Amino acid sequence: MTNIKSISAHGRVATRDRILDAAEQLLRSGETADFSMRDLAGAAGVSFATPFNYFGSKAAIMQALSARRIGEMERRCAAMTMPGDAVGDAAACVLSAVGVAVAVLLEEPVVNRHVIGSLGGPQVEVGHVAERSRALWAAALGDFDGVRPALMAVARAHLPDYLALGFRGCISFWVAGEIGDADLPGRARAMAAAVLLGFVRDEGRAGLLTAIGL
Repeated sequence: MTNIKSISAHGRVATRDRILDAAEQLLRSGETADFSMRDLAGAAGVSFATPFNYFGSKAAIMQALSARRIGEMERRCAAMTMPGDAVGDAAACVLSAVGVAVAVLLEEPVVNRHVIGSLGGPQVEVGHVAERSRALWAAALGDFDGVRPALMAVARAHLPDYLALGFRGCISFWVAGEIGDADLPGRARAMAAAVLLGFVRDEGRAGLLTAIGL
């Protein structure tokens, strides 16, 4: 019985992934995110009802694609190796994580613009993008090494949220075409440096000012 359940669960995951893969392919081939659920079912090789059974709506599919991106960012950030003098430095780790996150988005800019842009409208169900983003930046901050002791409690409570808001702002302007692909890495890095600047010890400020362009 356990074997049957395991096979069934594996099959559900495989079908779910196939639907998401098909959605990505449709986004790659179209100028907009306006594919139909019938198109999606055909591309995934499943019945018309299957995407609804697995996700419930197209909006939920786009949220799942967004979660894929954040999951990839989390995996790459967890695997990144910091130079010896930056190990444990919260600000340096955040700036590296920004680079990782932007690299994920720029690997498939057309698809990712569609995915992120779709999250800007009213949703039937509230997603978990903000929560996942805060968790990503909290992980990058680690033990908050390099933060001023007097601001440690404030940083732990609020800095992941500030970084999530700032990063979302950068990519929203990128989705709208107001920040180009070539400019996104530097703009996102400068945003993070500006957010961090007021929290770090004096010896950590020079690198952040350089990232900001001062």
